[in-house]
This record gives sequence, C-alpha cells and structure tokens, in this order.
Amino acid sequence: MRLKERVALITAAGGPMGRAIADRFAREGASLAMADISGSRLNEAAARIAPNLQPGRQLLAERADVTSAEEAKALSEKTLARFGRVDILVNVVGGIKAKTLFEPMLSMQENRWDATFALNLKANLHLTRLIAPGMIEGRYGKIINFASINYSGESGSADYSAAKAAVASLTRTLAIELAPHVNVNCVAPGTIRTSVMNRMTDEETRYYASKPLLKRLGEPEDVANACLFFASDESSYITGQILAVSGGVWPAL
Repeated sequence: MRLKERVALITAAGGPMGRAIADRFAREGASLAMADISGSRLNEAAARIAPNLQPGRQLLAERADVTSAEEAKALSEKTLARFGRVDILVNVVGGIKAKTLFEPMLSMQENRWDATFALNLKANLHLTRLIAPGMIEGRYGKIINFASINYSGESGSADYSAAKAAVASLTRTLAIELAPHVNVNCVAPGTIRTSVMNRMTDEETRYYASKPLLKRLGEPEDVANACLFFASDESSYITGQILAVSGGVWPAL
C-alpha cells in the first residue's frame, strides 16, 4: 500500500474528482479528512468510500467552504484534533461559478472575474498556511494543487485560465519556499467527465472529446491516479512540477 498510515486532507471531496481521489487514497491505506461545500454530496461520498478504508484507518467528513478563512481554519483544527497531523493536502476546489461556462473577456463583468479567482485560489491560500507549518515541523509533506490545461489560455475562459495560471505559479513558489521537506506539485486536468459536462452543448462536448490524442474525455479516476503518484513516496524527488492529465493535449499557446 503506497499511502499506508498517511493522513490526507482532500477538498471538494464530494465532487467526482475529489471523490475518486479519496477512494483511491483509502484503498492505498490512508486515513482521510474529506471536505466539501455541499454536506449532502459529501455524506454520500463518505458513505461510499468508508467501506474501502484499510483496517485501522479513519475517515472524517466535514462540510466546509474552504474559500472562507474561518471555515478553513475550523476544518484544519478538526482534522488535526482527530489525526494529529496532515501528511497530504489535495487542493481540488476550483471551477467557475457563473451560469455561463464561456464568456469573452470584453463582455466579462468584474464580479465574475473576482469570483473565479476567489474560488480557484482562496482555498489554496488558507489551507496551505494552516497545514504547511505542521508539515515543515514534521519534516514531511505532500501538497497537490489543481490547475488546468487552460492555464496557458483558452478562448472564452480569460478568468478561469488566468486563475489556473496563478495556481501553477503558486505551486512553483511554494515548492521553493517549503523545500526541502515538503513536495508541492500540481495536476492540470483536461476535460474530465464531471458535472461541468452538464453545462456544455453537444457540440462543445464533441469538440473537447475530439481534441485529445487519445480521443476521449478523461475520467475522474485518471486524475486520481496522477494524484496518488504525487502523494506517494514514489515522487519523493519531484517538486514544483505541473502534470497535464489531458490525453495528450499540451498546455501551450
């Protein structure tokens, strides 16, 4: 088991990618602190994952909006009270809150821009500052951030692309600042089969399924497998990296 006796804190754990990561980690021997803004979605995910925990491992499920400093602090306190430490932090929270998935820059409202940046960066800010000191003290830690292949730019996604570029840059900065005992890496998913698909037209879905070299949409389990590598000691000499999980689509202008 690659995560035997490790403790992992995973945000957006009620959603498809977060749930897949939590399930993969549970099967590999980790204890889990799962957080999500939706209590019902979180409880459903926790109920499905609990039977897959290895003997002696524990699961804590806490509803929290981790873009809020107060709620992130409460989550970290409850997690540390239960487990005593966090070895692995997976910052999954992100996305676009706006009703329309795509919006040209010239017609984009400032409130959408601000909301997208807050959603994609605030949780990383709060939880890294809360959890990383314990990792440094314990001389061990893995932080996995979530960018997107859109971080290199995508038409109609100026806000999201810029926010994910910031996550990628933050990953590199944290890798420098938290070295040598904390590994900080980033996954950059392509189009993954999640609830975002419900907001795409059939034409958009066909377009994004045709872009990858592998000619399919990604599955949440594809992202979970990449996160498992970064969370395990198999990646002990890797930090500051951005791994595209995108079927061959490369983030480039």
